[in-house]
Amino acid sequence: MLDVVVIGGGPAGSTTSTILAQAGLTVALFEREKFPRFHIGESLIPETYWVLKRLDMLEKMQRSRFVKKYSVQFVNANGKLSAPFYFWDNKPHECSQTWQVVRSEFDQLMLDNAREHGVEAQDGVHVIEVLFEGDRATGVAIKQDGVRKEIRAKVVVDASGQAALLMNRMKLRLWDPVLNKGAIWTYWEGAYRDTGRDEGATMVIQTPGRDGWFWNIPLHDNIVSLGVVAPFDYLFKGRKGNHELTYQEEVDKTPAVKERVRNARRVTGYFATRDYSYRSTEVAGNGWVLVGDAFGFLDPLYSSGVLLALKSGELAADAIIDGLAKGDTSGAQLGRWGEVFNNGVDRMRRLVCEYYDGFSFGNFVRNYPELRNTVTDLLIGDLFTDKVDKVWTPMESLYPPGKQRLQSWREGMVPDAALHKTNELTLPEGRRP
Repeated sequence: MLDVVVIGGGPAGSTTSTILAQAGLTVALFEREKFPRFHIGESLIPETYWVLKRLDMLEKMQRSRFVKKYSVQFVNANGKLSAPFYFWDNKPHECSQTWQVVRSEFDQLMLDNAREHGVEAQDGVHVIEVLFEGDRATGVAIKQDGVRKEIRAKVVVDASGQAALLMNRMKLRLWDPVLNKGAIWTYWEGAYRDTGRDEGATMVIQTPGRDGWFWNIPLHDNIVSLGVVAPFDYLFKGRKGNHELTYQEEVDKTPAVKERVRNARRVTGYFATRDYSYRSTEVAGNGWVLVGDAFGFLDPLYSSGVLLALKSGELAADAIIDGLAKGDTSGAQLGRWGEVFNNGVDRMRRLVCEYYDGFSFGNFVRNYPELRNTVTDLLIGDLFTDKVDKVWTPMESLYPPGKQRLQSWREGMVPDAALHKTNELTLPEGRRP
């Protein structure tokens, strides 16, 4: 019997399995797709540094071709640029330089790194179910080359991404109606890029009508990832035409974006995802634990996705290591990290919701210059400490009359059947980056 079996080879699964193997545990990882494979979520934020360091990934990242990222910058609906939020100016440490990654390459590096640490990682293997005895997970059933095989383990980690095997089986998913958004994106070659330490900056560009925003993420090989995010109904309902037409309409009416791609060439088709903000009601149960997107996904704003995948994987791995040492693989032990993690996600959710509700970084910093560094702490992903909570009361002081304080995520979330299920759509045209 294995100590742990991990379902999924993305950043969350690779992180969890690597840390477990570093502790001397026997770990098998099964990934359904063959790597390298395409994935969205390309911008890392600085707090990923600490998990990457623990995984022995830093030297690999430093040797890579990934674009170095030093800041994030915002463009408001009128086309006015904020001053860049330079991470180094807030925290002068090497952790303040991060990367813009091509996920097919980054995820391959992470999975290979897990193998180097002793993880038995196989891609192209379909986990068809999690095995249970009573309410306790005892392993998985896989299908490989058409043959079913059962693998027994003391703990099962679900890192299956938005496939969310256990969340769906146990009906644990809650959708976030406040963040009921959608996105359409594509990739451009030769788009405008800033220079110097601004070359790798993530740009968040609000559309003129404040209906949505664009991400602008510079990648290597002169490629830029450019996507629009807006409320689901606005982006996908009542539109004439397909995703391409919708995307182009949003580009045409946003001068700051149109200018960036004026001399560029589109090199892929269009990708779309919808209804992607959700969370599980539980992080763990007897013999099982959820990490990464198999536990929840917040929003692409502020690029927190990979950080949350890495952090949940790290916290879950530490709970598993401690639990196996004590002979305790109960849900309480394996999920002991859930409250701290949820509180961190809540802080990022609060900042995301404030932006969608009209929050202006420039206006806030002008009124509270002493809190600029604290806001930057949130943007770099320093989420798992209450020291950053001092920004919320001043933020509320700038609310327009009648605006209410944001509900907690549990107060507003709705069950699975109340919204469309996550559905990623692609129009495969041209090559993928």
